[in-house]
Amino acid sequence: MKPMTVQISQRTLEDLGFSEVLRALTQRCRTEPGRERVLARPFLDTETEVAEALALVDEARFLSQQQFSLPLGGVTDLRTAVGHAEKGGVLEPRQLIDAAQLLFAFARTREALDERKERVPRLVEISKRLPFLEAMARRLDQCFEPDGTISDRASPELKDARDRARGLHRRIKARLDEMLHDLTFTAKLRENYYTLRNGRYVVPVVSNYRAEVDGIVHNASQTGQTLFMEPQAMVGLGNDLAIAQSEVAEEELKVLQELSRLVGRESARMLEGLEAVAELDEVEAIATLSADLDATTPTFEGVKELQLRGLRHPRLVLKGTEVVSNDVTLTESARALVVSGPNAGGKTVTLTGVGLCALMLRAGLPIPVGEGSRMPLYRSVHSTVGDTQDLSQGLSSFSGHVTLLRDILAAVATDSLVLIDEIASDTDPREGAAIAIAVLEELLGKGAYVLVTTHLEELKALAHMDPRFLNARVGFDSKRMAPTFRLQMGASGQSSAIDVAARVGLPTSVCERARELSLNAGGPLTKALAAAEDERRKLSEELEKARIAAKEAEALRADLEKQKVAFERERKGRMMQFNEDVHAASEHAAQEVRDLLTKLRSEQNEKALSEARMQLQQRADEALKRATAAKAELFQVEAPGPANLKVGAWVHHSGLGRDVEILELTDGQAVVSAGGALKMRVPTTELSGSRGKKPQQAKFPEQRKGEAALKRAASAAPSQVEATNFRCDVRGMRADDALAELETFLDQGLRKGEEAALIIHGHGTGALKQAIRDHLAASPYIRMFRPGESHEGGDGVTVVSLRG
Repeated sequence: MKPMTVQISQRTLEDLGFSEVLRALTQRCRTEPGRERVLARPFLDTETEVAEALALVDEARFLSQQQFSLPLGGVTDLRTAVGHAEKGGVLEPRQLIDAAQLLFAFARTREALDERKERVPRLVEISKRLPFLEAMARRLDQCFEPDGTISDRASPELKDARDRARGLHRRIKARLDEMLHDLTFTAKLRENYYTLRNGRYVVPVVSNYRAEVDGIVHNASQTGQTLFMEPQAMVGLGNDLAIAQSEVAEEELKVLQELSRLVGRESARMLEGLEAVAELDEVEAIATLSADLDATTPTFEGVKELQLRGLRHPRLVLKGTEVVSNDVTLTESARALVVSGPNAGGKTVTLTGVGLCALMLRAGLPIPVGEGSRMPLYRSVHSTVGDTQDLSQGLSSFSGHVTLLRDILAAVATDSLVLIDEIASDTDPREGAAIAIAVLEELLGKGAYVLVTTHLEELKALAHMDPRFLNARVGFDSKRMAPTFRLQMGASGQSSAIDVAARVGLPTSVCERARELSLNAGGPLTKALAAAEDERRKLSEELEKARIAAKEAEALRADLEKQKVAFERERKGRMMQFNEDVHAASEHAAQEVRDLLTKLRSEQNEKALSEARMQLQQRADEALKRATAAKAELFQVEAPGPANLKVGAWVHHSGLGRDVEILELTDGQAVVSAGGALKMRVPTTELSGSRGKKPQQAKFPEQRKGEAALKRAASAAPSQVEATNFRCDVRGMRADDALAELETFLDQGLRKGEEAALIIHGHGTGALKQAIRDHLAASPYIRMFRPGESHEGGDGVTVVSLRG
């Protein structure tokens, strides 16, 4: 047996809340075996095992992206029932029905995955452990009615016994009906009816007539005024019925025994199939959780540095709260990150978020980080988060904290991840800082990676003196007096304790005095760090302003380019239309001129020639008007009004063919804008149609098309069809035989004038049901059909309405 590589203590699991991730997974499982498998999910030892587990998840995520879900709807946890059957026990009808559905689910899952084997080969390999027992499933399914009772088809002996019992029921009811028509007899009854008591047919006799009615008393009313008596004439038939019913019960038991033996013989394969289903269910649940977390798989094989992009704390994402994403970095040379900043600013969130992602990756789960992230597979993860006071051991918070540090130092090794929240904080700051630095140096000397949160100034200064340390801080918005939860690498943060105290209501006078004292209390190191931080903050602000300016300039350039392209496209389009209009007008005018010239050549008198010349001139004038109109349409010329032009007015620019706003007016020139960033100087003679505000854009919404379509669909919808006693049972048949039987049945129904029918086909793999419904959809006998309601047999039956 190989030694365990991964070492995770129970305290670390509790500190980081790994159980909440497992709980979220169980909520996304659909089977009890799948949930049990999730809760027992191990941390994987090798890179190969982790890579294989994540490859499985990738296949499941591919299926979910294709809107495909594994057909596990009929899976019930039958491990106990199957074990009982294996030992010779008799299963209940409900258990046997569930066994049939389980076997059908096995078959459906295998078929569904096999159809996609090119894309999901690992899932297909798991599905090969699902037993193919469809014949047994059909046998089990055929033996039960949709309501769960044993069917007459279960065995010939059962059908014969039930036929005898049904015959006796009919004989007894017929005899009782005759007796209830005898006025002499009915006069002694409380009411004119019969009923069953303890399996015997009885009539309600008035207690005063007890001696006058020959028979056996089986029960009495609460008042004693009515006796439920079996007439003596019916006793013999009642005894025969009791015998027949006992035979029915015996035959039903034989059926259950036979079916239970079938399950018992295949128990090993069924249990193996349940294990495979549990594995598939678990992988699908992980894929669903990964999608909910928007998780990705970081690069981890051979990785030594930590580079998480857009890290979001998994537990916060699961709670549905808005999460600020952060980048976290550690390198092979700088393996310790010192996180500082105000209380409640997100330091512990960063610490536990990194640790929880390390555990999830070791368990083969994608983590909520951005693409391009890198994370090592840490050999062990150690943490101390929260209060470590232990009254049962007589330890103070500081003593408990140091005890945990001692244990971590003893257990840590190369490639371990250590997470320490508020290191050495519950003691004298100077001595605490000395202990903290010594512990961190020892951890780094052993090859560990460390994330630590602190308020100690000496630890913040380590990054300036030791290249193995990096600083990071969580931000604080001094204007809002609230943390930003944004992590900034490469900088140390002020604790902002006085600001936080003011925010939660400490008196203003107390806060002001505290600020005064803090300015004089800091030593040279504190003041140097504060000065360096102030300088770094100023440079950061200037850099951010430059970035914003560059971004705005780029946005303006892109907008101008876009407007230029749009203007050019519009100009070319209008010019093309103008040329086409001019060409058409010219062709028309030329044709008219040719016609008039022909007429002139043919005319000999002066009057006719004069009239022709006048027509020619008229045609020329009309051609000029058409050309002018085409040009006006090109530029949309309106009545010029330069005298009305003013700054802020919207006018029409004839060259651009669009409305523009006047920004400046000087000496016959105007600076205009078309609504974007582009401005231009144009002559005022090209402007016309002054108006005070921006013109409204025309809108052409489509109105109520969807509503009309819905009304048409509703009016065309067929009316509901009700269930009927006219039935056709085709369960267990092959599709061809079932369709032939159905065709004969429907033909008989039409001849008899039946209005509706019930077709019982069972659930099975769904193939027979689909074949029947496809046939019904094309059948001329059928007006409409629907699946059965729950009280009619559910989806195991189809209710049809016959054409009259």
